[in-house]
Amino acid sequence: MTALRVLIVDDEPLARARLRTLLGDCSQPEAIAAGEAGSAAQAMELVSRQRFDVALLDIHMPGADGLQLATALRQAPQAPLVVFVTAHAEHAVAAFDLDAVDYLTKPVRLARLQAALKKTQLLAQLKQGLAAPSAPDWLLIAERGRTLRVPLSEVLYLKAELKYVTVRTADASHLLDGSLSQLEERFAGRFLRIHRNALVARNAIRALVRHHDADEGDGWAVRLAGIDELLMVSRRQVAAVREALGE
Repeated sequence: MTALRVLIVDDEPLARARLRTLLGDCSQPEAIAAGEAGSAAQAMELVSRQRFDVALLDIHMPGADGLQLATALRQAPQAPLVVFVTAHAEHAVAAFDLDAVDYLTKPVRLARLQAALKKTQLLAQLKQGLAAPSAPDWLLIAERGRTLRVPLSEVLYLKAELKYVTVRTADASHLLDGSLSQLEERFAGRFLRIHRNALVARNAIRALVRHHDADEGDGWAVRLAGIDELLMVSRRQVAAVREALGE
């Protein structure tokens, strides 16, 4: 896996320099200081222009503090995972309420930083639904305190639902925290986009039928093998579905 791209946010230059040095010594996993900010406003401006895998956030800063920054980062299109780095341990509960991956107290030790970065690396893989390298035909899904491997061969459709993606098989539905566009790019040969919010397994398409939807009115829908549910097809994707059916 490529080195983790890290954003360091601390109003103290010496503290940023210390973290930058520690990141240079990280090897498991490798990490690079891809950006630095001395305030929440600077951090948000950097995140709007660059991609970061993880943000190391100080809590006590002038203006918006690290907890407020973490809340704002959750709304970013490519939100980095958050690890708090602070001299004040009393904020730990609030930090984890914001889904922080970890909470480090200053002075930070290399081993402790590497352990936190390892957590972010594993969580990033889960969030993206990445399979293990030896099993690329699985989606890895974390839900209700357990981790599941769902074979791609069993997935009938992928449908965007707010910030989650529903992964539907003939037997069950699962929620994956990820992007439908990323899944489409990774599995373009296996899945076909039929709507702005849905991908279907090409080999599961059984029919294109006329259908009335309460929200979209009269149109077309696909029938898939193994389930009774019909999925609406946008007008611009009807031709692609016909082609997939061999019409």
